[in-house]
Amino acid sequence: MKPKYQVIIDDLKNKILTGEYRIGEQVPTESVMQEMYNVSRQTVRKSILELSNEGFLRSEKGSGTYVSNQYQSSGGNSKNKTIGVITTYISDYIFPSIIRGIERRLNEDNYSLLLASTNNDVQQEKKALEMMLSFGVDGLIIEPTKSNLYNPNIAYYLSFKEQEVPFIMINAYYEELEVPFFCLDDVQSSYLATKELISKGHTQIGLISKMDDLQGKYRMKGYIKALGEAKFRFQPEQLLSYTTETKLDLYTNLKEFLNVNRDVLTAIVCYNDEVGLEVANVCRQLDISIPEQLSIIGQDNSYIAKNANIKLTTLTHPQEQMGHDAADWIIKKLQGKKGLPNETYYQPVLIEGETVKELDIQ
Repeated sequence: MKPKYQVIIDDLKNKILTGEYRIGEQVPTESVMQEMYNVSRQTVRKSILELSNEGFLRSEKGSGTYVSNQYQSSGGNSKNKTIGVITTYISDYIFPSIIRGIERRLNEDNYSLLLASTNNDVQQEKKALEMMLSFGVDGLIIEPTKSNLYNPNIAYYLSFKEQEVPFIMINAYYEELEVPFFCLDDVQSSYLATKELISKGHTQIGLISKMDDLQGKYRMKGYIKALGEAKFRFQPEQLLSYTTETKLDLYTNLKEFLNVNRDVLTAIVCYNDEVGLEVANVCRQLDISIPEQLSIIGQDNSYIAKNANIKLTTLTHPQEQMGHDAADWIIKKLQGKKGLPNETYYQPVLIEGETVKELDIQ
């Protein structure tokens, strides 16, 4: 059964090609088409956009939509398709590299990119999804917002499914949805970080993790897994968690956490490099020497870690490769390729820095 927008496309195209709608003639308004085809405004707009891309229609702001003559010269071939990209952030941490990978692949096949960010806020995600539906993007790459919590925007994703607009998620996914994704193996990342510290003789290892995102949940799981294998007891007081909202208080909370555990912890696994460098900053304020008194491991091998004044021990994140692969998946899906992967996990690799000390084991 054809999706609703394709039924509209086929019907309008047939009426144009048979001369029922002549070149230069105005076609019915969006509201009229809604009633004619019993569909939503977004479905009508997607159909109009597709026919405009193919040269069958042209829209004049404030006037209406008219039959174009471009399809005669183009032979009905479609023009550039547009891929929507929604990330939590755009300009900081690992996100510029991810977007660069997406752009590089889309440019190879002359696809356009429509970019939006949510700042990890579900209301902003809602606006971004509404914009993508209204624009009529051909495919969508999404980094989920607060992926470890219930998401109130699930209905929008189901709308894309109903309209057969392919989408794929990166870095995380919504567990409520059956959706393809490209992710770092976050369990393995924290597992390797914790195991590295254990191999260096550390037995009192803390964790700082973000708990409203799925990455934080899985990175905590990897930490607990490594402790269990070493027969170390998980101690809740050695865990400091935060969310998007409480991140603003992280510096203050870190000070208290490190002061309380000053004579207990010898190492900390951090949610990411950003947190790792913040721990290093607080340690300087508290006169805690790194790595002599406290070892630190970050995660993601971000540009801020590479450019910091301390060489942070960290783990790799695919970043640009992930962006490239997600865009490649969308392009192949639109081209009708079969057998595409539903889930892809990238394996992290430890990158040694100068923030881990090997303890003398008595």
